[in-house]
Amino acid sequence: MKPYRIGTRGSPLALAQAHETRERLMAAHDLPESAFEIVVLSTKGDRITDRPLAEIGGKGLFTEELEEQLSDGRLDLAVHSSKDMPTALPEGLGIVTYLEREDPRDAYISSAAPRLEDLPQKAVVGSSSLRRQALIRRLRPDISVITFRGLVDTRLRKLADGEVHATMLAFAGLKRLGKSEVVTNLMDPESFPPAPGQGAICIEARLDDERIAELLAPIDHADTHAALNCERGFLGALDGSCRTPIAGHATLENGQVSFYGMILTPDGTTFHDIRVQGPAADAAQLGADAGAEVRARAGSKFFESWS
Repeated sequence: MKPYRIGTRGSPLALAQAHETRERLMAAHDLPESAFEIVVLSTKGDRITDRPLAEIGGKGLFTEELEEQLSDGRLDLAVHSSKDMPTALPEGLGIVTYLEREDPRDAYISSAAPRLEDLPQKAVVGSSSLRRQALIRRLRPDISVITFRGLVDTRLRKLADGEVHATMLAFAGLKRLGKSEVVTNLMDPESFPPAPGQGAICIEARLDDERIAELLAPIDHADTHAALNCERGFLGALDGSCRTPIAGHATLENGQVSFYGMILTPDGTTFHDIRVQGPAADAAQLGADAGAEVRARAGSKFFESWS
């Protein structure tokens, strides 16, 4: 039998996520490693590292090449970081599986101060995320925030070289790379809410491929799936690209989903947040309704800063 072809980007984190997916599938179906082939593709988002994502197209930059080969059958499935996924996917494709979520919090990394709040006046913090930039400015308007792209090791090297006083990365990614020891402090998800999807690995496949659906079903984590349905519902009601500061985090307990979402202006001076709760079965609609409500509350002028 031909091996299942798993598509991924080539970064160390993307490869770690693809290997985790393969290992879970091997265990679930008692299959050898040779039953799977990991196919590494370079995406536009990987190749263009000297400009902010907002300037070159947003989240789809990390998925387009993978989705092209998924659509035409060259790949059987594609593994992604959920926070990189656009809300609108190509026709015939969908996110069918979520692995159990890792810790979704943001990690603050610095040798200059133990916490973001303790950094000296006019310190410089590097981040590629508009959400993190806006949240940093909200908490510390005196701080200078600069765009800071590149692989994890690249950003850590820039920090060590003194280009910035601090940076922030997803804790989940650092854990998957075995780099938890670099973390100085973990951000409180109440005051510094994570990106929708942060910490969760998702698997995209053709929606009409029953063979792949059966392959993936045993490794789908129901609570993570419901939480991400809620968070992506929130994104879908707003903009949900890398051009917009949107935060959102859903948790599941006893069949109930609790969601906290926030939208901010890029300068962090204005924000609107919302909390909702309801049955996990209604997670996607709860998120969408929360997004619609916060959009209406913010008013059209608020979104002019996003353009």
